[in-house]
Amino acid sequence: MTALKGAEIDSYIARPDQRGIALVFGPDAGLVRERVETLLRASVDDVDDPFALVRLDGDVLSGHPGRLLEEAHTVPLFGGRRALWVRAGGSNIVAALEALLADPPQPSCRVVIEAGDLRKGAPLRNLLEKAKGAVALPCYVDGEKELARLIGQELRQAGLTIAADAQGLLVSLLGSDRLASRSEVRKLALYAGGKGKVETDDVLAVVADAAALALDSVIDAAFAGRAQDFDNQFARARTAGIAAGTILSGAARQAARLHRARLEIEAGKNPADAIRETFRPPLFFRREPLVKAALSAWSAARLAQAMADLAAATLNARRWPAAAEITVHRALLATANNARRAA
Repeated sequence: MTALKGAEIDSYIARPDQRGIALVFGPDAGLVRERVETLLRASVDDVDDPFALVRLDGDVLSGHPGRLLEEAHTVPLFGGRRALWVRAGGSNIVAALEALLADPPQPSCRVVIEAGDLRKGAPLRNLLEKAKGAVALPCYVDGEKELARLIGQELRQAGLTIAADAQGLLVSLLGSDRLASRSEVRKLALYAGGKGKVETDDVLAVVADAAALALDSVIDAAFAGRAQDFDNQFARARTAGIAAGTILSGAARQAARLHRARLEIEAGKNPADAIRETFRPPLFFRREPLVKAALSAWSAARLAQAMADLAAATLNARRWPAAAEITVHRALLATANNARRAA
């Protein structure tokens, strides 16, 4: 088997061996592209030289399978190393690769195949995972460990460290795409350049998904009964461009989640278990105290009434959009005051 895992993939990317065919695939398109580009840079002297790096699309190879074999055995006019970059797309290129595996390219030529998320047993994946002259590199979405390593690498290169709470926040906002994650960390490093250490406020000011956290801060403060904090967070969210209607919709969803969790608690479930099962994805650690406070302050019956009140506010905001901001602020301020009375 030539399907690599974990540290094996990192080792191979750092120092590719003599296997001349590499399949790079998986659900993280950014990581797929990053690894493909790294392999290509390691395979030729100049990626901008069209004689050294040949790009082939899958639809071309599906119609002319012999083209791949011809290109793999073409001798460069001026010598040197050569690479073929095959973008498989949704095309069937198995016949082209079977021919190439039967007559492998010279050691000076590497074939890198860029593919999407191939299911286990897919013909292309199955062929290359079993071939001795090939290697398969799956690219899955980064977990906390991989993101922490990525953050550390990028910030060290920029001469920066990061506070533990800031790193926890940053990890929670990244991860769906490696290239996007790296871009956000580099943007953060540029913003914090010269400070020496990245803090939570830096992450909130820069990272693209921080708006979602700002929205959560408004809603959490309201349901926890922290009226003054709610006022401050509401103003910050509006300044950041979050629409009043978006805030109200988020509050309605949060009320429903709290209601489900509270029903579980009143049925005898441990609060921590109720939170873990109700809130998906898991809560960022800085939100947990406020959510726990909300669940302590509200009963299921009072949350049901809050849901009805928020629904009425939503209707009013839609009827009179010019007054939407006032309507939303009043509804959530009333929620905060009700939470304090419920406590």
